[in-house]
This record gives sequence, C-alpha cells and structure tokens, in this order.
Amino acid sequence: MAGPVSLWLLALALLPASYAAQGLGHLDPTAPLPLVIWHGMGVFGLPRCPGESSHICDLIRKTLNAGAYNKAIQERLVQAEYWHDPIKEDMYRNHSIFLADINQERGVNESYKKNLMALKKFVMVKFLNDSIVDPVDSEWFGFYRSGQDKETIPLQQTTLYTQDRLGLKEMDNAGQLVFLAVEGDHLQLSEEWFYAHIIPFLV
Repeated sequence: MAGPVSLWLLALALLPASYAAQGLGHLDPTAPLPLVIWHGMGVFGLPRCPGESSHICDLIRKTLNAGAYNKAIQERLVQAEYWHDPIKEDMYRNHSIFLADINQERGVNESYKKNLMALKKFVMVKFLNDSIVDPVDSEWFGFYRSGQDKETIPLQQTTLYTQDRLGLKEMDNAGQLVFLAVEGDHLQLSEEWFYAHIIPFLV
C-alpha cells in the first residue's frame, strides 16, 4: 500500500511541471522518497503540429517564438514556461523564468540537485504517439541538438547530463532512472498499464 509521501509525490507528478518543480525544490526529505514523474527538457512546438515534419507548423513555431520570452508572457502563460528554443539558446537561458532555472541552465541550485537525488526512483514515461509534447524525446529528458530543430539527442548526450547539473548522471549510474514507454497519445494510458508499471514503485 502506498504511504502518504508516495501518494503526495504521485499527485505532484500529475500537476503542471512548474508546480511539480516548486514542490520538489522546496521539499527537504529526511529519507529517500519513492518516485517522481516529470516532463524534462521543455517543448519547441505546437500541439498536434510538429514543426520538424511540417513547413507550416515550423513557420508558426518560429513566429510564436518571437514573443515566447517576453517577460509579461512568461509570467502569465504557463505554456511559455515550457518553451525551449534550441536555436536561440542564449535567449532561452536569459529569459525563461521557469525551465532554464529548474534545469540548472543558468547556475546550479544545490537544493534542486539534492532533492532530486533523494528519490529512490525517477520515473520518466514517454507516450510514443504523443501529439502534444514536441519533441516527444523530451519526456525522457532528450531534446533537439543545440543550434537546430530537426535532430534530437538522448538525455545522455545533453549538457545537463554530461555536466551532471541535476545529478541525473549519478542517478543513472546508480540505477535510479527509469525510462518507460507506452503506446498512446499525451497522458493516455490504461488503468492496467498504470497498475502494472507505476504502482510497483509506490509499494
């Protein structure tokens, strides 16, 4: 049976990432915690309109990008908090009020690293037919190779991992990272799959 802390973390995992990050960032666990599920590296695309395979979607994506890092938009539109432009990395790092901070891309907040590494398991679920998150590889903390928006790289090739800014490399080596994949669109999973693949981490 899942305990109160396990259920709290599961609930946290189902919140928007900004709230999840704030919760984890302020959590100071006295014992290893069981689980968190997270969308990692941000998005650079529109729901059901993948920019890397559609010229029109790519044009819209680049047009929207012009205002994504405006301070007022960052503060008022939660979707803008996830926006990560791989072509203009400096603009992203300097003006993203949430994602660049929580992913330690402006500096290292040791409390974020400490609290994340306190997890027994860090479970990442990739929805293989996801039409909302672009690129889908960001659900496993992969992202576009810097400087372009066509080719993605896995977590293990990102600067976040190689410089171990969040402790993910150390956690990976210790067997704390879990990469799960499920057929289906965004957050669409069966009760049977959930009980078979997620609940065991909470008992």
